[in-house]
Amino acid sequence: MPTFEWKGRDRAGRAQGGVLVADSKEAVLAVLRRQQVVPITVKEKGKEIALPRFRKGIDDKTLAVFTRQFSVMIDAGLPLVQCLQILGEQQEHKAFQRIIMQVREDVESGSSLASALGKHPSAFNDLYVNMVAAGEAGGILDTILQRLAVYIEKAARLKAQVKSAMIYPVTVIAIATVVVYIILWKVIPVFATLFASLDADLPLPTRIVVALSNFIGRFWWLVFLLIGASIVAVNRYYKTKQGKMVIDRLLLKAPVVGLILRKIAVARFCRTLGTLMSAGVPLLESLDITARTSGNAVIEQAILEVRKQVEEGKTLSEPLGATQQFPPMVVHMISVGESTGALDTMLGKIAEFYEEEVDIAVAGMMKLIEPMMIFVLGVVIGGIVISMYLPMFDLISKIG
Repeated sequence: MPTFEWKGRDRAGRAQGGVLVADSKEAVLAVLRRQQVVPITVKEKGKEIALPRFRKGIDDKTLAVFTRQFSVMIDAGLPLVQCLQILGEQQEHKAFQRIIMQVREDVESGSSLASALGKHPSAFNDLYVNMVAAGEAGGILDTILQRLAVYIEKAARLKAQVKSAMIYPVTVIAIATVVVYIILWKVIPVFATLFASLDADLPLPTRIVVALSNFIGRFWWLVFLLIGASIVAVNRYYKTKQGKMVIDRLLLKAPVVGLILRKIAVARFCRTLGTLMSAGVPLLESLDITARTSGNAVIEQAILEVRKQVEEGKTLSEPLGATQQFPPMVVHMISVGESTGALDTMLGKIAEFYEEEVDIAVAGMMKLIEPMMIFVLGVVIGGIVISMYLPMFDLISKIG
């Protein structure tokens, strides 16, 4: 059998490489997928085979529309290859169009749909591939695709809620920082020159503001350099396993925002696990996929610990409660779902409840943030203005 040299990255993003003896490139890719390695290149006898890589990802809306149309065509009785041909021809996203056409070619060559989709992790993640595999095995591919479309749409909605919860305060803080920076850079020097010409005795708040203004005027480049270096440093630290764990834990403990992020994590966990189990994917494999798609390192670690204990023979609810990352109500409802044999249905109900809770929490946070931001801006800018007028009050009293 031929020998293949491969290079790829593991789940943590670390570079990996090695040599495998296999019948074909597809067999090598299957082994790498089982090892949770994202392949980059495969070489056979010195001949490099570059795997398709697309810089621009496939957005959730495009994937959801494709999945829903695919399910309608399958339900109408169209052959699989013809469905993929039609969907590929009408797809406006060029990178996604190439992927669909490659999937069609693989299916036409005899490959299963799940195996063909699994070759393109940039578009179809493990959850998608495993659910399609379960749908093919059970002969309910159209139903599974409908469930996938609903899941993708709800996941996109949750992602939008995360962005709305985070972007608004960050934007306001950024704008406030720019305004204060401009005041210190351009406005304060005018007052400082005036006070110097009048030989005024400056109080402590005024001296502090003038000192900040002088520093920004002389070392403005250093300010931008420090901000840029801080952003890069935090970004690189977050890409490490320890950094991601530390930052995600801090986010979950943050006031207001932490509560929203925890509710989002619970909703995502229940929605993903329920969708996989309703499709017939085994519980251990469902937990593994759910952990990888959790979006939070703390929650991922908790789910993997639950998976380990479930594999040892425990129920799902018992270790889930021991992690202390999930509310008692969720644990209790999952326990009821296990005892009644309707765990997937119960998980769906929990997901719907927490998705509504996220809506309410985000709306409440927006109402809370607005007056808080106004107060903070008033204190900062008002403090600068008052510190500039204090010497004027003193001069006026002396003139009087």
